[in-house]
Amino acid sequence: MDPVTLYQFELCPFCHKVRAGLELKGIPFRKVEVNPMTKKELPPLSGDAPRKVPVLQTGGDTVADSTAILAYLEDKLPGKVKFTPADPEARKLSDEIEEWVDSEFTFALPTVIYGTWGEAIKAAQVTARSSNFGFFQNVGVRAGGSLIMHQVAKRLLKKRGKTDAHQWVEDNVSQVEKWLGEKDFLTGAEPSLGDVAVHGAMSCVRDFPVFAEIMRRPRVAAWFHRVQALRETNRA
Repeated sequence: MDPVTLYQFELCPFCHKVRAGLELKGIPFRKVEVNPMTKKELPPLSGDAPRKVPVLQTGGDTVADSTAILAYLEDKLPGKVKFTPADPEARKLSDEIEEWVDSEFTFALPTVIYGTWGEAIKAAQVTARSSNFGFFQNVGVRAGGSLIMHQVAKRLLKKRGKTDAHQWVEDNVSQVEKWLGEKDFLTGAEPSLGDVAVHGAMSCVRDFPVFAEIMRRPRVAAWFHRVQALRETNRA
């Protein structure tokens, strides 16, 4: 297998979504942490591709966008877990869940990562701990990045007509719980693209107090740990 490189930012839920997919499939990969302010670590991209993470490179291919990356993996590197259910209804639901994660859940999560100054400082510490940046880059990301994202979080709440970030996330988790029901995974007995997307997004906030709030839902917690165990078993 050609080497796989994932260009990512540690607190990007879309990047965690791709990492969940890679680990469930058992595909070895190298992470390159991208400075969210300069993005100088990103490889050359096609003219119409935005310069943002995640980006995956392998075998001469460069793929941007988390949904496109997971589709590429499913097609080119099927690995140990297939994300596409055989049942048409389950496939439809899986696609619906992934779309919801991209358009709703991933917008709610930053508001509890950066929503208050205390949360923004915590996010900066997580970034510094996980990055491979030099001293001055880390200082810049911790100071400037946290300030920018705190403002972004405030704008997200206003744009979506929300006033309570934690309640927004709680409502989202209620939707996940509804989809899950009594099943082992979101669309049935086996994990699907929907599970990849939701588990990746939730993994993004594991270092934050909101994760403990999510894990207070017994069915959601059991599902999360079930998927996590698969990731750890399959991880290359």
